[in-house]
Amino acid sequence: MNLKYGLDSRPPIGQLFLYSMQWFVLAVAVVVTSLFIAVGSPAERVLYAQKVFALVGAATIIQALWGHRMPIVVGPAAVLLVGIITALASQGAEVNTNKIYTAVMVGGVVVTALAAARVLSHLQRIFTPRIVIVILLLIAITLAPTIKNLIFPEAEAARHVFGLWFTIIGVPAMAFVSYRLRGVLKSVLIPISLFVGCVIYYAIYGGFGEVMSRYTESEGSLLIPRLEFDGSMIIAFLLCYVALLINDVGSIQALGGMLSTPDTDRRCGRGVAITGIMNVVAGGMGVIGPVNYSMSPGVIASSSCASRYAIVPAGVALIVCAFIPSLIAVLSAIPNTVIGVILLYLMGTQLAAAFNMLVSTKSVLSFDDALIVGLPIMVAMLFGAVPMDVVPALVRPILGNGFVMGVVTVVLLEHVLLRRR
Repeated sequence: MNLKYGLDSRPPIGQLFLYSMQWFVLAVAVVVTSLFIAVGSPAERVLYAQKVFALVGAATIIQALWGHRMPIVVGPAAVLLVGIITALASQGAEVNTNKIYTAVMVGGVVVTALAAARVLSHLQRIFTPRIVIVILLLIAITLAPTIKNLIFPEAEAARHVFGLWFTIIGVPAMAFVSYRLRGVLKSVLIPISLFVGCVIYYAIYGGFGEVMSRYTESEGSLLIPRLEFDGSMIIAFLLCYVALLINDVGSIQALGGMLSTPDTDRRCGRGVAITGIMNVVAGGMGVIGPVNYSMSPGVIASSSCASRYAIVPAGVALIVCAFIPSLIAVLSAIPNTVIGVILLYLMGTQLAAAFNMLVSTKSVLSFDDALIVGLPIMVAMLFGAVPMDVVPALVRPILGNGFVMGVVTVVLLEHVLLRRR
């Protein structure tokens, strides 16, 4: 892939700011969409949001400078949402968040220990170019239901027409503008699209002031009051962390393969270790743990900038947001429909990057090669839509996660079932 700036390049300050804006926009999107799990009074939920912003910002900076040292969006782990939502539902009216976040801490300790024991050091041989390509495809395809729910939220059926026309007009428009723009100007496409979408949305529906009024003050404790160990809950969360580990490793390995980094295995070890440590911190603070998100290749493909320094200011901005509740309110006011359409465009660029890599690496030269690519995608689509009531609760974080099942399938096909002799 032809890039204007590589991993260790330092763009000029002005360009660095523009590239950082798109990372910041994407980070805000993944943070805001996870805040619905906060419990307690409105003031306590505001504090929860502040802690998540600060944690994600710090994790982003640490990963870019000392962890995997790649431009990868860090955000609240979607797979942990499954565990937390299930735990909250099972507790009914008597919600004990101490048990939940103690389990998050234990999971973080386990992930850190696995990285420290260097059991991940041999993963480079597992992630062949074909597997990396499939992971890039899986990321985009398994996000399709999420994007659909963002563009057409069930609670806002009256606004589905807006989502339809904004998608029909917005996605081709972004593709056309991206094609016409050159160099650093491409980096402003996402922020401008976000701003234009928000202006159009609130001009039609209004309600911006109502969203702002929710973030006037915050209160609560910075840390959980005490540790409370619940064996069954810890086991359930450890299964969630198996899925998180696959997701984290897959994200790092996929971007490493896309950028052809020679030391991806070491980057992966450091990145997973930081993920584990930050999950321990998250559990102690009583918030959802972070993970390296898989959508970063799409941003790099659209902007032609892979500099890890470009994502650092975005992390700093997230930390700044944590100290300004009113600013969090503004960012939380971004309509889900607008976020969904932008994600749709970014995942389209990620699919394009995967197909480009498919051609450049000559990964598909026979029917069996194509089967290794195609079958995991179908498996991921199936398990992403399987009814949860038929999946045992204990293994739901794995069997109910289309991305994880797709990764498991492609590894089995590539290295066991269809392995070339």
